[in-house]
Amino acid sequence: MTRSDHARNTAPSAYPQDDDASESDGVRTVPCPPSWRVVSEAMLTRWLAGRPVGRLGDMLREFGPRLWTADGPSVDFYGFPYPTRMVVARLADGSAWVWSPVALTPELERAVEAVGPVRNVVSPNKIHHLFLAEWATRWPAARLHAPPGLAARKPELRFDVELGDAPDPAWADEIDQVLFRGSFALEEVVFFHRPSRTAIVCDLVQRHDPAHLTGWKRWLMRLDGVVGEQGSTPREWRASFWRRHPARAARERVLAWKPDRLIVAHGACASGGATPILSRALAWL
Repeated sequence: MTRSDHARNTAPSAYPQDDDASESDGVRTVPCPPSWRVVSEAMLTRWLAGRPVGRLGDMLREFGPRLWTADGPSVDFYGFPYPTRMVVARLADGSAWVWSPVALTPELERAVEAVGPVRNVVSPNKIHHLFLAEWATRWPAARLHAPPGLAARKPELRFDVELGDAPDPAWADEIDQVLFRGSFALEEVVFFHRPSRTAIVCDLVQRHDPAHLTGWKRWLMRLDGVVGEQGSTPREWRASFWRRHPARAARERVLAWKPDRLIVAHGACASGGATPILSRALAWL
């Protein structure tokens, strides 16, 4: 695995602009990855001292200090188009922490390598596994972290750790986490990136763009409560939480983080006001 001394330096900043932001009740919401000013190719080429990086700015967009997002292709989920999104965090040791990886391309590979050597790859719930194998093949030394149920579901994947409420020592000083228990169908680990005060949520809160849905699919997803800024947890998943006390305790821990920003896997992220957004989205608990 190639490591660059430059990956230990602080990446150039690319913070949100207001062009694509919308406000509702004082909460600013942006598409994710948004049409923010991204890390420019020229800046990154200088930063990496001439190392070829391809169109890196198009692959990773900075969401906050040492935190990036990247979108992958949409996948079919029971006939509904679901966009895919991943997160990359650069830890204090210079390594890259990868959350819910999307399909790996040469351009994305170079972009992630520019952040740092990949040492930890995380799946937040047991249905986010489609692209784990290719990432494990590309970075065989990286540790794979599975949520409850995934190791049994995908025995062909080599997992090193099962995720729970306690963050791994590799990222405990920078990223917190909590497991939403109580569902017989699906449990999810929610993360909190301390340097950027960002909550990172996978399927537990969905805020799909209605413009990307048509006809009866848009109507059905609205009925399911997962469209737009008022998006929440799919209703069928809510019904699977037969024991809500553990999930309520997890919600209180998330709100106690007081996150400013929010990244979701499906739909609009928020560059501010994350705590009231999550409080409203998880009020059904």
